[in-house]
Amino acid sequence: MIERYTRPEMGRLWTLENKYRKWLQVELAVCEYRAEKGEIPEKDWLLIKERANFDVKRIDEIEKETKHDVIAFLTNVSEYVGPPARFIHEGLTSSDVLDTAFALLLTEASDILLKDIDRLMEILKKQAFLYKDQIMIGRSHGVHAEPITLGLKFALWYAEMERNRKRLEKAKENIRVGKISGAVGTFANISPEIEEAVCEKLGLKPDPISTQVVQRDRHAEYFTTLAIIGCTIEKIAVEIRHLQRTEVREAEEYFSSGQKGSSAMPHKRNPIGSENLSGLARILRANAIAAMENVALWHERDISHSSVERIIGPDSTILLDYMLNRLSNILENLTVYPQNMERNLSLTGGLFFSQRVLLALIQKGLSREEAYTMVQRNAMKVWTNGGHLKDRLQEDPEITRYLSSEELDTLFDISYYVRHVDTIFRRVFKNATP
Repeated sequence: MIERYTRPEMGRLWTLENKYRKWLQVELAVCEYRAEKGEIPEKDWLLIKERANFDVKRIDEIEKETKHDVIAFLTNVSEYVGPPARFIHEGLTSSDVLDTAFALLLTEASDILLKDIDRLMEILKKQAFLYKDQIMIGRSHGVHAEPITLGLKFALWYAEMERNRKRLEKAKENIRVGKISGAVGTFANISPEIEEAVCEKLGLKPDPISTQVVQRDRHAEYFTTLAIIGCTIEKIAVEIRHLQRTEVREAEEYFSSGQKGSSAMPHKRNPIGSENLSGLARILRANAIAAMENVALWHERDISHSSVERIIGPDSTILLDYMLNRLSNILENLTVYPQNMERNLSLTGGLFFSQRVLLALIQKGLSREEAYTMVQRNAMKVWTNGGHLKDRLQEDPEITRYLSSEELDTLFDISYYVRHVDTIFRRVFKNATP
């Protein structure tokens, strides 16, 4: 199921093959700089560059004995390189390789996620302009409030996703750091110049100060950002689920030919995609909490964070990639029912015009309390006995004392509520067109 909505490159990014390739990339970058400085003989560097390789299965075999993945990796690389391998990893500690490589992986994952967000934003923008003038009832507490347009919902989601994109760009920048500073970050056995040169070569920034590890507040911010994006996805999914309820049915997920909704009830058309996204957002939030728990480590480091990140690194990025693409597909193919929106607008007999009447009475000189009481009294009659609010108001001599029949007709004009939609769109889309 997940493969249908996940970019192939995101899956490949987190393979063991690619992880070890990143480790080797870091090790070779250090060796190259040291060779340029004459710390590694040129003939040895050329052999290292030519022969350096690894075999995932062989690393696994060695790790079963060493119980240490980096040592297993280095041992396997040495089997390929031969004697010059003595220069590989010289002066480094495991986390120099692990954390720097992890930064490379998360940076690449971020680029994939940013592409996903761009696609989603384009769909949101397209749908916003398509339904810019499609009037529907707005709801607060799940109860009819005042009219909005469907386009405004899409515009709202677009603006939030735009903020999410900026959050991810910032989180990517803060995670885009490497460290080649040795056992406890003091550069005791390797120079700061090597860290600066290697990070530049790898497209990273040197961490201004590290211990044996890059500090995990950076990672906590990153995974929390992924969780916030997941919250927005869930927010949209929950709205679709509400709009698809039988009593509402203003919009629903596309239901394809041959699709089945229930093993027991053949009539069912369920918002399974949106429900799926609601559930998966919980995992992103749980992983964000795990990342926060990683911030507090013993002294200059322990490895309690390592086991966590082996899970949440691939899981959160692959999962968000899946969620963004699945939501894009849902929204791009969303089935909309304008006739049901029109039907639902009339359900309450014009009650949503109550504020207009309230404000008109205040403008006639009544206190807010007096006007509110008069309008609410008539609104409650509609709630209880049905009918239309305008008819109730016209039967109330207290109301008609201040508002004529013509004035009431003017107040019950639905276009009043959406007259500033174009202004909102200019704010959100910066005068852009579809």
